[in-house]
Amino acid sequence: MIEIINQINNINFLNISVIIFIFSLILDLVYGEIPSKVHPVVIIGNIISFLTDHLINLKNRLSGLFLLLLTIIISLSFFIIILLIASKINYIFLLIVYIFILSSTFSFKLLINSAEDIRFNLIHDIDKARESVGFLVSRDTEKLDEKLIISATIETLSENIVDSYISPVFYFFLGIIIINFFDFNLTIKLLLLILFPLIYRIVNTLDAMVGYKNEKYTLIGFIPANFDDILNFIPARIGGIFVIITSFILDYNWKNSYNVLINDSQKCSSPNSGYTMAPTAGALGIQLVKQGVYIIGSKNKELGLNDIKKSIDLSKTTMFVFTITILILFMVFR
Repeated sequence: MIEIINQINNINFLNISVIIFIFSLILDLVYGEIPSKVHPVVIIGNIISFLTDHLINLKNRLSGLFLLLLTIIISLSFFIIILLIASKINYIFLLIVYIFILSSTFSFKLLINSAEDIRFNLIHDIDKARESVGFLVSRDTEKLDEKLIISATIETLSENIVDSYISPVFYFFLGIIIINFFDFNLTIKLLLLILFPLIYRIVNTLDAMVGYKNEKYTLIGFIPANFDDILNFIPARIGGIFVIITSFILDYNWKNSYNVLINDSQKCSSPNSGYTMAPTAGALGIQLVKQGVYIIGSKNKELGLNDIKKSIDLSKTTMFVFTITILILFMVFR
């Protein structure tokens, strides 16, 4: 055991970071979501709920700033303490806990499985499909017909390519680049590195919980929602580019994917979500419709169940191509 720990200590920070990422991705792909009782995002959500109950009474936008800062401080302190305790046991245990926490910041398997479940439900029970898609979108799904359920599924799948995977991975590798400039020991570097994807996941969870423009959350959710938009700005546009590249690889309509990205990406109220939704609609030759809000893409054909399958293939391959690309670039320019 001592010999193994010494070997780990001698591994370059860049190498160990990539190894950690690969094992975290494998954990997510093979096992999926960690049990909710110990899931880091559930813990973050509980912290947000507790703080929101107390801060929402301030009834001004500063409540959102306090919520943002306190959630980040408390959550990061909790996870850093957990990692420090793990490091006192041994390095192997530290890496296991680290992989566990990092894996929770992205949801590759959950995202794909959610879309697959809706497609299955649509074949067998449309009411169950309405219920399933209702967990993923912020609209009334009780009266949606089959085509609108398909549209909502493809919308949320393509939009969440960024939130669920590209953004946390982007910030993890950005953290590697930044932290590598500092002359800290390996443990300190790893502790600082985990802050990057964790902060993103904290902000994104805040947006998911309080970032609504309604009477209850419009004040306290304003700053968290806008900060989430800022953090997703670059990853969303990277995601759009990779959707087009993947459309070419899968022999989908990549030219139309590009055209719809240019023309329709800013039709959503969010400044970022359209950048993966629009090229997805273009690649599949379909229209994505949120009634009374937006219509993205051109109606080259009617929506069908096979479009969910094609969007799953497109999203899955986009995330794999992004992963391979970022690993290759990292190894070449390290």
